[in-house]
Amino acid sequence: MYSHCENGGWILGNTIDGTQAEYVRIPHSDTSLHHIPEGSDEEALVMLSDILPTGLEVGVLNGKVQPGDTVAIVGAGPIGLAALLTAKFYSPAEIIMVDLDDNRLEVSKTFGATQTINSSSGKAVEEVMKLTEDRGVDVAIEAVGIPATFDVCQEIVKAGGHIANIGVHGKSVELHLEKLWVQNITMTTGLVDTYTIPMLMKTVDSGTLEPEQLITHHFKLSDIMKAYDVFGNASKEKALKVILENS
Repeated sequence: MYSHCENGGWILGNTIDGTQAEYVRIPHSDTSLHHIPEGSDEEALVMLSDILPTGLEVGVLNGKVQPGDTVAIVGAGPIGLAALLTAKFYSPAEIIMVDLDDNRLEVSKTFGATQTINSSSGKAVEEVMKLTEDRGVDVAIEAVGIPATFDVCQEIVKAGGHIANIGVHGKSVELHLEKLWVQNITMTTGLVDTYTIPMLMKTVDSGTLEPEQLITHHFKLSDIMKAYDVFGNASKEKALKVILENS
């Protein structure tokens, strides 16, 4: 697990400060950086530095998405949308997106979601169960990191299904083992290890994956504070991912 290397691993933004600058010195760069092929779309590849491998590895692969599955992704932010884009590699029959933001739900439809549910009514569980004829979903991917969305995933997963938790939880959640154990549920958590980046680079190069769809805003590096303001008001600004340009 690259994320847990004793010497190296997840350093930037964890044990040392991350950075956004024109030139950066990267510790352990020989094991954590990838050469960009000539002619590649660099902005598209920026999305491969974190959100795409996170959605794929921690959501889709840990969740064991299979052809014909019904998948629910709770949270239509960049990570949830990255899980949506990469889940399509495995040909699920249905991908249900759940979120509070109508704009992000509309975006998810253009990315391939087959159903969307606005959870602001508090009836997301009922809506998912209605869509699945009370069976529940094969894979429930939690992509927010709050107790409410984790609860939704526990309620909508079917017997024998998978809950893949991507969200970073700052508060404790209530785990309903009294219900889940008898349903033979598999639940996974984890940090991204980025082992899928070489494969994802090939899919971008071939046009199979178009992560540039996630980019909604561009700013000069000198306008970085404005960029943070926009990203901090993502719903109002309809922001997904922001690109900083150094020239």
